[in-house]
Amino acid sequence: MSGSPPRYDLVSLNVFRVVAQERNVTRAARLCHLAVSAVSKRISELEDQIGVPLFIRHARGMGLTPAGETMLHYVERVHGDLRLMQLELNEHGSGATGHIRLQAITSALTNHLTPDLASFMGLYPRVDFDIEERVGGSIVQAVAEGRADVGIVAADTAAPGLETFAYRRERLVVIAAADHPLAGHKRVSFAKTLDHEFIGPHVESSMNALLSRQAALLQRGIRQRVRISSFEAMCRLAAIRLGLCVLPESIVRPYLKPMKLVALELEEAWASRAIVVVVRRYSALSPVAKAFVGHLRP
Repeated sequence: MSGSPPRYDLVSLNVFRVVAQERNVTRAARLCHLAVSAVSKRISELEDQIGVPLFIRHARGMGLTPAGETMLHYVERVHGDLRLMQLELNEHGSGATGHIRLQAITSALTNHLTPDLASFMGLYPRVDFDIEERVGGSIVQAVAEGRADVGIVAADTAAPGLETFAYRRERLVVIAAADHPLAGHKRVSFAKTLDHEFIGPHVESSMNALLSRQAALLQRGIRQRVRISSFEAMCRLAAIRLGLCVLPESIVRPYLKPMKLVALELEEAWASRAIVVVVRRYSALSPVAKAFVGHLRP
């Protein structure tokens, strides 16, 4: 079987969509500005290409077969994507302007978001941003209340009523001083780390919520010797053996050698953490905000 995707004619797909909506070839031909015979020919060619009937022909008009219903579902999606593509391309040509209010958790803002913002602003040089660094719960609240257009949070942050879109994944690791008792391990279970003191993140952060939840599942507590919001400060405190900390690997990598730290892999699956984009309602976003969300999606 060939690995190349089938080639569909966009005009024929649109003709199929209109016939499916109108249930009548004559009306569809009029709307498509084609002869009835041309519409019938395109439908027949599509059915030959697919190998199954798309319509049931009867005296009252045209009805969709199960294959036709499936076809219509995907053709509608393609039609919508093409319209959105044209809208965004038009914005490029006209030099789209706008203002986007963005809130993001520290790990996203420090790591993934910087190059994505740079590339988007290169495409849309007349779009301005207000960017705020916040903890996950505050971001969700700001988006829900309309004080932020777009938020970026950990996927396990409760976001009732908001629409979410996949963004990135980040790997969480345990950071320890090079002479810490656990430093000789390459991988470690979270349960084993709980035998030691921790440097904790902000009490309202998604990271704190995640670690507290996982400790509770083990029926254990976390001995938080210090709490601090800055990732760099957490690393500096770990370097003087005030405790362990759990941070995104990509963020702490530059600190490891200079601060004589080691990064230990966590054995648990939850250490691979998803980051998502949240909006109140995608359909209600401004065109430039929609374009930004589309730019962030993988």
